[in-house]
Amino acid sequence: MFDELGVVVVMPAYNAARTLKKTHEAVCSENIVDHIIVVDDASDDETVEIARTLPETTLVVHEKNLGYGGNQKSCYRAALDQDADIVIMVHPDYQYTPLLIPAMTALIGRGLYHCVLGSRILGGGALAGGMPRWKYAGNRVLTLLENILLGAKLSEFHTGYRAFSRKLLEELDLEHNSDDFVFDNQMLAQILWAGYFIGEISCPTRYFPEASSINFSRSMKYGFGCLLTGLEYRASRMRLWHSPRFPR
Repeated sequence: MFDELGVVVVMPAYNAARTLKKTHEAVCSENIVDHIIVVDDASDDETVEIARTLPETTLVVHEKNLGYGGNQKSCYRAALDQDADIVIMVHPDYQYTPLLIPAMTALIGRGLYHCVLGSRILGGGALAGGMPRWKYAGNRVLTLLENILLGAKLSEFHTGYRAFSRKLLEELDLEHNSDDFVFDNQMLAQILWAGYFIGEISCPTRYFPEASSINFSRSMKYGFGCLLTGLEYRASRMRLWHSPRFPR
């Protein structure tokens, strides 16, 4: 716990058998975490069998694949059901270091932010950590355009390492968001729409064969989805469009 606040880590898992246990052990080494929730999105490998052996862990299994966004929706519902005060999403592919959990928790627990991102761009270590150059270039271009459209100043919108307060998760209407990868982007747009500031902390990352990553074609689809979200946000701000994602 952190100052009497319950801290729950959620892991949206899909075919994560090779890295799930290692990530879980690293998360457990941070004694601040009260509970871990693994949500398996109908994996084809041994993810479920491995998750069942992990201590202090709740396992949720989807009978059919709901997509990355659908997985996160289940993660946050389960965390709130566990009476979490602070919820941290850690991908079970061991790409993001769990060593930042105490720092991210403190930023929320002390009331400084309701959302904190682990940024791969701050500190300049993304390329050194193995991020492909085409992905790095796409990240920078998309982030620039999204900052303009959303009126933000984030170093990146595309990290999968995120922490949220219970208050924020209860306020957001996540069911209107996509079940695909663009869910991440739509959620941040909703947070900004609601008037919250988003904190960032520099996060070293590692790219290796076992780390999950979407391919070029899926990345292109995600990129266009992000731009459409930004345009939808801007049109809603200008009262040219009414979106259930951005209620007036």
